[in-house]
Amino acid sequence: METKELFVPISLESIEPVIFPDVALYIKTGGNYVLYKNNGRDFSAHDHERLSKHGVEFVFVSKNDMDVITSYMEEAAERLLKGDTLTSRAKGKMIYQTSINFVDDIFNNPEKSTDLNRTRRLIENLMLYLSDEPDAISSLETVMLHNYHTFVHSLQVASLSLLMHSEAYSLSRDEMLDVGTGAILHDFGKIFVPQGILNKNGKLNETEIEILKRHPEEGFVYLQNKGVLTPVALSIVRFHHERCNGSGYPLGLENNEIPRSAQVTGIADVYCTLTTDHHGNKTMPPHVAVQIMENQMNGLFSPHLLGTLEKLVCTEEVQQFIL
Repeated sequence: METKELFVPISLESIEPVIFPDVALYIKTGGNYVLYKNNGRDFSAHDHERLSKHGVEFVFVSKNDMDVITSYMEEAAERLLKGDTLTSRAKGKMIYQTSINFVDDIFNNPEKSTDLNRTRRLIENLMLYLSDEPDAISSLETVMLHNYHTFVHSLQVASLSLLMHSEAYSLSRDEMLDVGTGAILHDFGKIFVPQGILNKNGKLNETEIEILKRHPEEGFVYLQNKGVLTPVALSIVRFHHERCNGSGYPLGLENNEIPRSAQVTGIADVYCTLTTDHHGNKTMPPHVAVQIMENQMNGLFSPHLLGTLEKLVCTEEVQQFIL
């Protein structure tokens, strides 16, 4: 789905010295990847401190080593999130890292989408972080400098969708897991869209737009056929581009015809797209994005849900959260 990279960034703050998997680690210098530690040697606390003092935020691992890295980090996430050895910022980095690793893996290996237990563990950890950290929003920093736009966007949308559902509705734990699962997989259908269209710099022509607009239905059909996602999660994947005035797709549904959770995820999706570009730069402040959605996009979204969004993002405390 994304442009294939030989190396994958790993946040330094999400690495546990000594017990981190024994793989080669690289540092990016001047556009080149320089070997820092070969396999066969532990990544020590001294290594961690040394790199941190030199302002290194990311180390890099080979794409070929990502299976072992992803497995380790997903298994360690719950323990680290519940413990007190990491700061709130570091826990945010852990969630960021495990989430983009997960989405990268699922989108590039669609057959892994059948592992529902893995998906639910990820969402449980995300919910744990969002609920237990007082400054979770400001701490969940998303650094999109490594051509990971789609993967990080999925995390952003899932996080905001969970927060909006928690604010607007009283849902059970299982319902929240369904919401998070659907939200983090909302763009799954883009695996069927040609790279040339996804990565095009200029405006898409009419034919390309029609191809892109197929992604909700194609993602829904693929995941439905796997038979593991709930109707709520599937509805988010299928209907997150429907709009209250009937102008959306794929079915042109209106108002209450659109499942509630799909409406929430659709709002989160548009907000995240408005406020962050493909390079991870903030394109506008939260209050400006909300004003555009309320005025220039009048009639597209539920006023109640727009009010929920505004309550969550238009405060001084969350101005630094890149959504």
